[in-house]
Amino acid sequence: MSLDDKADDFLNEDQAPEPKHLDNEIIRNLAGLKPIDYDRVRLAKAKELGIRPAVLDAEVKAARSTDKQTDRLPFPTVEPYPYPINPAQLLNEVSGAIRQFIVLDEYQAHAAALWVALTYFIDVVEVAPLAIINAPEKSCGKTQLLNVMGKMSYRPLPASNASASALFRAVELWKPTILIDEADTFFRDNLELHGMVNAGYLRGGFVLRSESVGDSFEPKMFSVYSAKALAGIKLEKHLPEATMSRGIIFNLRRKLSGESVSRLRHADPDLFTGLASKLTRFAEDYSEQVRKARPLLPEALSDREQDNLDGMLAIASCAGEGWVNKAITAALKLSENSGEKTVSAGNELLGDIQNIFESKRIDRISTADLITALCDDEEAPWSTYNRGKPIVPRQFKKQLEPYQIESKKIRIDFKEARGFELNQFNDAFTRYLTPPILSVYPSQIPENPATTRPRGETDRETEDRYTIYPSQLQPSNTGVFDSKTDKTAFSEVRSNDTKTSLVFETEVF
Repeated sequence: MSLDDKADDFLNEDQAPEPKHLDNEIIRNLAGLKPIDYDRVRLAKAKELGIRPAVLDAEVKAARSTDKQTDRLPFPTVEPYPYPINPAQLLNEVSGAIRQFIVLDEYQAHAAALWVALTYFIDVVEVAPLAIINAPEKSCGKTQLLNVMGKMSYRPLPASNASASALFRAVELWKPTILIDEADTFFRDNLELHGMVNAGYLRGGFVLRSESVGDSFEPKMFSVYSAKALAGIKLEKHLPEATMSRGIIFNLRRKLSGESVSRLRHADPDLFTGLASKLTRFAEDYSEQVRKARPLLPEALSDREQDNLDGMLAIASCAGEGWVNKAITAALKLSENSGEKTVSAGNELLGDIQNIFESKRIDRISTADLITALCDDEEAPWSTYNRGKPIVPRQFKKQLEPYQIESKKIRIDFKEARGFELNQFNDAFTRYLTPPILSVYPSQIPENPATTRPRGETDRETEDRYTIYPSQLQPSNTGVFDSKTDKTAFSEVRSNDTKTSLVFETEVF
């Protein structure tokens, strides 16, 4: 059954397409006629549309001009679905289509569906997060997922072998969704491509190039803001940290013998064409709502992760509470699964130093002993950091310099040595390390020198933000959402001897 013969299941049988879409369809059909055939029906169609023949001639001429330009486009043009769509139902269909061909977790499919939808709202969102499709080995479905998402995305443009200059000119001209496969094979050494991809993350991102004008050159700005997807193997080793942090990371796994999906080459072509048509209508009808949306973002996410989620959550809000919850769940799980892979060397060093202070229950340590303790951890990189040899004091010092932490003379067991005191790290620990989620009350945690220090106003503010109190919940102890002060509210607390569990209420948009 064609798109023109059916509507979404939720529509009433007597609901008809809107006049605007019928007019456009009639004009497109007339534009496809031969001149002699058009002349025969011209007067009758003008009367049917309620317009003068001269106006109809102008519209048909413009449509024919558009068709000629369309023939030269590197991606198919998609007409909006003729009926209003149900956003929740549409996102379910997109998510289902992805899982029909790809083995991945449900929350990953939800995130992928929202990212595909976001490509159609690119003109009204402020951030275009990368879709980073990652795999540990070959045959995990990364190229397949890139293709499936591309078939449903807005103006998909495969660009694996394109030059950076061709890409930013394509973005300037068409605002396509750029699809880059095998990014692990060439992206690392292509610094120009790094700059283009990273700059195109935010609205207004551009690259500056010289253009020939007569006998001289003049600077010209090229917009590079668009949706982009990259696929590859072990991308955390090949993409800069700045690029990885700008992405929604899909970590795929190889399919088990008992897992079965459909062959993409056997897919009904109308499946993706129909979904793309519905997504086009979705963006047409809901762009203003998405533009004005200011969704509440989970505090558990970093600032960059919240930026990545913002547009997708605004789109989910159009589909109701169910999809808002799916979007938040997906964001939290993806953050949890990708956080260790994108951590910087300096951040990892801070975390390991914090663990040493806590495990040894000390408040000071010499530089030599600290480096030895770092290298004793066989799973950490410090024992082979210096080209296969242990990290040396000079490298250690360089890693800590950005955090304004330097060794000093300290006394340990009545002996003087260069080293560090715990209080030198407290500010960096608080600013750069994610605070742990407590599963017990603060009163149940034994004190030790690594976590105990004089309390000031800053400490109380930090504690109020991250600590769960049984008698006075933070940030709200009423179980009622307050849009002025809270981003989430606790509605119920259930506790037992070993665990405190929370049920969250999330605002519905």
